[in-house]
Amino acid sequence: MSTYEPATSPTLYFIGVTTGKSSIMKVFPAWADFLGLKDAEIKGIDFKLHDDPAAYRKAVEFIRDDPMSMGALVTTHKIDLFHACRDMFDVIDPHALLMDETSCISKRDGKLICHAKDPISSGLSIDGFVGETYFADNNADLFSMGAGGSTIALTWHLMRKSRGRNVPSRIFVTNRSQHRLDEIKRIHEQVDFDVPVEYLLAERPEDNDKVLATLKPGSLVINATGLGKDAPGSPLTDAAVFPERAVIWDLNYRGELVFLDQARRQQTERSLRIEDGWTYFIHGWTQVIAEVFDVSIPTSGPSFDRISEIAIQAAGR
Repeated sequence: MSTYEPATSPTLYFIGVTTGKSSIMKVFPAWADFLGLKDAEIKGIDFKLHDDPAAYRKAVEFIRDDPMSMGALVTTHKIDLFHACRDMFDVIDPHALLMDETSCISKRDGKLICHAKDPISSGLSIDGFVGETYFADNNADLFSMGAGGSTIALTWHLMRKSRGRNVPSRIFVTNRSQHRLDEIKRIHEQVDFDVPVEYLLAERPEDNDKVLATLKPGSLVINATGLGKDAPGSPLTDAAVFPERAVIWDLNYRGELVFLDQARRQQTERSLRIEDGWTYFIHGWTQVIAEVFDVSIPTSGPSFDRISEIAIQAAGR
């Protein structure tokens, strides 16, 4: 989408890679009806991975200047878009400043606002499926493959001293490029934490296999690479062995999901708990919709359960 047509109704943009394949295209109209967002629409804007900064700036400029364009959710391009467009925002929220990323763009009182919603949505998702005392109870490690915005957000949520004993015993972050590891380490240095963290270059899936083999039983293992959705494959080889009683989380909920297939083959033998990215999808989108359209959306309870049911029905899950 290189030219932008002015929106004719209140419009939320979805900035990603393969936005047309996302369930949000079916879910958003049903949510908009439930939330009373009259005539609201959603439109996708697809960019290549690590696209030209000028392309990001053109999209943000359009959203800023078009009266009926309300804002955007940004996935995959969160860090690149922030670096390309930082000077265009009138307000940058504290999470976005810390994490050097844009996951949500909103407009309020004539100002263009940059938000990082992932620390909230990833935290809600993790605490939702492992419980709020999991790490204190299990002395488990955290291993996140991929050092992008999602890993920055979820490690921030889990590593802070304010969580007391409920932190991972060790954190491992791997990535195929060194500069992303340097960046997440720089961000972590601004967080008050005591957890040992290793930042490891993993240019091949075999490198991730080796880290996996060192983890404690019950560890949380996360595919935050985009592999299986934005690009084919998995960050692990088929020879990888998961820790016993590990919790396996793929941030993707659609695509080939090779990583989840690898885990499912060991699920019974290794007593694995397996989660896809569906709950993360719901929390991520509802946080952004609430911000962009200035509406209140609960994060738990009967209304949130109804929102989840609507999403499942609309997506045909």
